[in-house]
Amino acid sequence: MAEKVKVVSSSLVCGTASNSVPRLELNPWDIRAFQIVPIQRGLIFYNPTSEFESLIQHLKNSLSRTLDFFPPLAGRLLATPHGCGMTIFSVDCNNAGAEFTHAVAPAVSVSDIIEPNFIPEIVSSFFPANAGFTNFDGISKPLLSVQVNELADGIFIACSANHAVADGSSFWHFFTSWSEISRGLESISKSPVFDRVLAAEDNRETHLPTLEKNLVTPSELPRKVFHFSKEKLGRLKAKANSEAGTDQISTLQALLAHLWRSTLSSSDDSNTRTLAFSIGARSRLSSFSDAYFGNAAYPVALAISETDLLKGGLGATALKINQLISQQSNEAISRDAEKKVEIRIRRDGEEKVVIHGSGSGPPLIITSTPRHHVYDCDFGWGKPIAVRSGPTYKFEGLVAIFPAAEPGGMDLEVCFAEETLQAMEDFITSH
Repeated sequence: MAEKVKVVSSSLVCGTASNSVPRLELNPWDIRAFQIVPIQRGLIFYNPTSEFESLIQHLKNSLSRTLDFFPPLAGRLLATPHGCGMTIFSVDCNNAGAEFTHAVAPAVSVSDIIEPNFIPEIVSSFFPANAGFTNFDGISKPLLSVQVNELADGIFIACSANHAVADGSSFWHFFTSWSEISRGLESISKSPVFDRVLAAEDNRETHLPTLEKNLVTPSELPRKVFHFSKEKLGRLKAKANSEAGTDQISTLQALLAHLWRSTLSSSDDSNTRTLAFSIGARSRLSSFSDAYFGNAAYPVALAISETDLLKGGLGATALKINQLISQQSNEAISRDAEKKVEIRIRRDGEEKVVIHGSGSGPPLIITSTPRHHVYDCDFGWGKPIAVRSGPTYKFEGLVAIFPAAEPGGMDLEVCFAEETLQAMEDFITSH
């Protein structure tokens, strides 16, 4: 396979209408997202019936109309100095435009992407060339970049969004809305809500002593997709609840426990492992709409000894995850949102940005959720057949969870050393 992706053209796409949202303040969760990488997800489709030249123009036109509903994505970040090293951040919805790139990879087929044991490196080339950007670069660079790739027998539509402007829910809200406009709808099914309920005056001043790099540096480690069918997930949930003597453990909690345990090869009382994931606020705080556009989630973590993870069983591990989630009350979320934001970035001796867990091994960091409507993104030629993440999501211990193409299943995109991925596969298939 000739692993070359050639860029045909690149341009800025602006909205078509006058902007009714001139400026948006960033909430504390938006500002904390400066420390993490941009969101990069891409969808794979089989070939549409129309000619690519007309298709590219159609996608540009539909993107332009979609940006009318999502003006922050066509804007730029605005940083206003406020004395004593403090900065106030907002989004200037100035319609400066989103980046649109058309690329071709005629020697790459859909099967070349979805069939290999590990995600092929060429997938990274299907994403906009901004993997090295920090979210802070949104002051001068587009907050949204799109790359449409022609394959031998399909199309790969990749989006990269500045995480300070949108979380996963907002990202997929935009993606599905774009697909609705593309397939001929006059308006989108769910209008975004931009009311900044948390942008209190005392939270907007942010101390940023160092912000030239991301908190996480992408690695060269491989990524692999683990598929769980609806039936397999049902068995895991039933087993976890049976072992824990409860009926409160959810399918996702059982899956996380199973995956976490699969990363261990031995037990050692002196070692602990950390699981980290985000708690969403949209469904927990009455002040947030389901259509809220921005960041509305905060991270939590759970540390357990390797001995307890292995010997405690699936049920005990899943129950601990369940209990942590149950503790996230409205009051806990509100307290987190009210914290003053001060971003400090740690570096190792090589000047790389690293992420630290509280245990001896790399933390297992969960991103995305199977609740996102990934397979609702029908641009007019059918639903996608697979989803993949971009190069910013290549670091040890990262797991992206997506719904599977078939109803009820889940796909987990996991980044670890090859030997760890093989050990995980052996554990998952045998349990």
